[in-house]
Amino acid sequence: MTLLESAAAMRRREISSAELTTAALQRIERLNPSTNAVQTVMADAARERAKQADEELARGEGRGPLHGIPIAVKDLFCTKGVRTTGGSKLFEDRVPDYDATVVERLRAGGAVLVGKTGMHELAYGITSSNPHFGAIRNPWDRDRIPGGSSGGSGAAVAAGMVAMAMGSDTGGSIRIPAAYCGVVGLKPSYGRVSRYGAMPLGFSLDHMGPLARSVRDAGAVLNVIAGFDPRDDTSSRRPVENYVPDIEPSIRGLRIGLPENFYFERLDPDVDAAVRAALHSAESYGAEIVPLRVPDISAINTVARVILLAEASALLEPYVDRRDQIGPDVLALLDQGRLLPATDYINAQRLRRAMQREFAGLWSRVDCLFTPTTPITAPRIGETTVTLAGEDEDVRLATTRLVRAINPLGLPAVSIPCGADRRGLPIGLQIVGRPFAEALILRVAQALVPAEVPVPRL
Repeated sequence: MTLLESAAAMRRREISSAELTTAALQRIERLNPSTNAVQTVMADAARERAKQADEELARGEGRGPLHGIPIAVKDLFCTKGVRTTGGSKLFEDRVPDYDATVVERLRAGGAVLVGKTGMHELAYGITSSNPHFGAIRNPWDRDRIPGGSSGGSGAAVAAGMVAMAMGSDTGGSIRIPAAYCGVVGLKPSYGRVSRYGAMPLGFSLDHMGPLARSVRDAGAVLNVIAGFDPRDDTSSRRPVENYVPDIEPSIRGLRIGLPENFYFERLDPDVDAAVRAALHSAESYGAEIVPLRVPDISAINTVARVILLAEASALLEPYVDRRDQIGPDVLALLDQGRLLPATDYINAQRLRRAMQREFAGLWSRVDCLFTPTTPITAPRIGETTVTLAGEDEDVRLATTRLVRAINPLGLPAVSIPCGADRRGLPIGLQIVGRPFAEALILRVAQALVPAEVPVPRL
């Protein structure tokens, strides 16, 4: 069942939070040895919270659709009294004395936190093959990566361990696992969800959002976690909407942008065909497909990489002398960032603002954009290159090529499943909207994915 279906069943007294939580913990116990999706299981606390939720619901004290629902959060969200490692040996013994704002709001909404999901070390990578806590494996093929850095969240949701798990996205780290694991992944607009209490990677690029089994579930979670937080100086005061779309929403008359440049270059043929099929579906529902050229995405990607290299290295500067406690892939990126001159970072930020203004001009012509989320499906663990259109491409750069630019632009984007490749691996469609248009892109997503996403046979 989806999160919202489980919530409705609880209110009809057909199932209890205790039963849902027990089922989630049992599934984690059975599947985690082969997926390594959940790093810390909070079984005793979850059972106690589920019991409280059932008592509250019996008294008519409902807190909303998340009340009594078992969930998980990525292990970079601070959890009071529970280890929060950021996937790093540097912080393997860190136990915060406070909750991140997102965790506070989920708890206030009645959610039952059953565990902390594994991740790529320090959220700085796309494989989630963590050198300290082990490789996380894709439930669709356990020889393949789940994507990263929110790989544990994507794998846990795909495997049906939980209906929702929180992730973070600095250069695609929610949308990539969503695409590779065949679930829904929402990166809200910059400032829409508080980052307070989430271990940072890029000061000006980090976004927090859910991975879920349905579009409406993602909207229900955003309803709970969105909104102004004075503890986050980037938090927006813009009013929160209702983000849960109708079960059968209309997209008639919406203008969907089809990029004629960049986004459909060097794709796996199965990815290309699946995304174009989704475009045809949207057109059949009455949407208008508008071909257009987008600004120089390759240049925006370069700007984003420069900014992230500098910001991540600055954040982790106090720890770089502990080189034996940092994995080689992350250490190489931190070393690169330390070599960047300040002029490159400042010029990248200046170019970023110019590109944001240029990109803003698109929204007078279209309501959203359709692109592939990734040009490939999930690579094998340890695979470093992929061949696309006869050219070898680094797996990390290929994986982030179509999602990275959306972070410096600060735009909302959702990745939804849109079919499978010849091997049965999920393919993702990315829907991008203007700032704070989460309700609109979720409406479009719901029209295309009206039901719960499938679970692999495990």
